[in-house]
Amino acid sequence: MAAEAEMDNFELNALGQPLGLPVPGWQGAPLPQKITLNGRYCRVEALDAARHGEALYAALAGDAAGWTYLGGRPDSLTDFMEKMLADESSTDPLFFAIVDDSGQAQGIVSYLRIDAPNGVIEMGWIHFSPRLQRSRVASEALFLLLQHAFALGYRRCEWKCDALNVPSREAALRLGFSYEGTFRQARVRPDGRNRDTAWFSLLDGEWPAVQQAFNDYLLPENFDAKGRQRRALAARRMS
Repeated sequence: MAAEAEMDNFELNALGQPLGLPVPGWQGAPLPQKITLNGRYCRVEALDAARHGEALYAALAGDAAGWTYLGGRPDSLTDFMEKMLADESSTDPLFFAIVDDSGQAQGIVSYLRIDAPNGVIEMGWIHFSPRLQRSRVASEALFLLLQHAFALGYRRCEWKCDALNVPSREAALRLGFSYEGTFRQARVRPDGRNRDTAWFSLLDGEWPAVQQAFNDYLLPENFDAKGRQRRALAARRMS
């Protein structure tokens, strides 16, 4: 479907050569700011080491599997807090904490590789606690960030991951991203291993349908008393 759509995204110039379609009035997108996004099940807050650091360490540090593809697992709370302070001051990546109904931060996510002049932004450095993984809170947090990016006027949101990171690949597709291909031997990881990088994207023209699927999925009646979904997000997007 994506390949077929791309065949329509051009027009011919006077020489019969295909060119991309005009983007009328394009002046770029504004840079995202450190804000709070409020949802039904969570808040996405600009990362604050003093406010979020200890809770994030408690939620994330002990989950060895969660660090496999991220790297940099901290040896101590002190090490972790030093990283949180650095992340807090960064603007690209721009880090956010995910706070659930316990009032405690349970995950981290960021905007990165922010290309405002071209309207391209990536979501990454995603790290969910075991409590957050595969939950409606995690889904809503990512939805809030996607919604905000497209509301700012970004034309393309990217998702990239280690090509061997199956949960991340599956999450991208579940959220509505399209797989674009794999950059082979894209990086050498800090542990000295090769990394191939899988690329996914979601475009502004695709967002309204994805947004509606999210809105339907996140309705309270779509979850039972234990927070388990009744109908999957992907199923709603296909209906």
